[in-house]
Amino acid sequence: MSTALDISTDGPIRTWTISLPKVGNAITGKDVIADFEAAVDDANADTEVRAVILTGEGKIFSAGGNVKEMADQAGMFALSALDQRHAYIDGIQRIPRALSRLEVPLIGAINGAAIGAGCDLALMCDIRIASERASFAESFVQLGLIPGDGGSWFLQRVIGYQRAAEMTFTGDRIDAATALEWGLVSSVVAPDDLLPQARELAERIAKNPPHALRMAKRLLQESRTGSLESTLGMAAAMQPLAHRDPEHEQRIAKWRSPQ
Repeated sequence: MSTALDISTDGPIRTWTISLPKVGNAITGKDVIADFEAAVDDANADTEVRAVILTGEGKIFSAGGNVKEMADQAGMFALSALDQRHAYIDGIQRIPRALSRLEVPLIGAINGAAIGAGCDLALMCDIRIASERASFAESFVQLGLIPGDGGSWFLQRVIGYQRAAEMTFTGDRIDAATALEWGLVSSVVAPDDLLPQARELAERIAKNPPHALRMAKRLLQESRTGSLESTLGMAAAMQPLAHRDPEHEQRIAKWRSPQ
């Protein structure tokens, strides 16, 4: 049973809530890493799931790493440098790898502060909606650290190199309005409207055929780093599968004979 992620399902929409408020919804613990992997595998296996919403319990989305453990040199932070390298690979870096395997759209409902690895976790979502109380910081450098979980890869692809450099080199926090201006989030809403807005977006997504949704997401992801030629090749391979999907045929028939 999940201990770090609270998972609920309502029709084709699944909601993942990071449920570790005592540690600011930190995502470096073994439980939360394993829970993310299990949640991804479960969503991928269930073809009824068409969208996932990710949020945090309480007033914080995620504070990222457990700074107390760092200060106490506990857990992985008690290891030698070489062993810590493997601890990152076998630890928090499993989260971006897992989320990259998620086949359905992932909507981040950013309810509060998203700091360090918490900011990077938000960036791993396909779409982000922020509460007016949300804030974001690529704060690693302020602790004498670097983004150890893929943030340097995600951030510049979302907001461009220059603004990513500003956030990375200063570690400064930006508010929700700035995040909207910079394209880090797609919209900013009142706190009470956050989950309803995320749900409304998820419902619009979930109206579409599940297999086409999953292929469209994979095509978008591969297109971020692939060439035009490889993208065209993948599209040519996927599209015939979509044409043979019974749901496509049903929708074409409905289009030809509107009610």
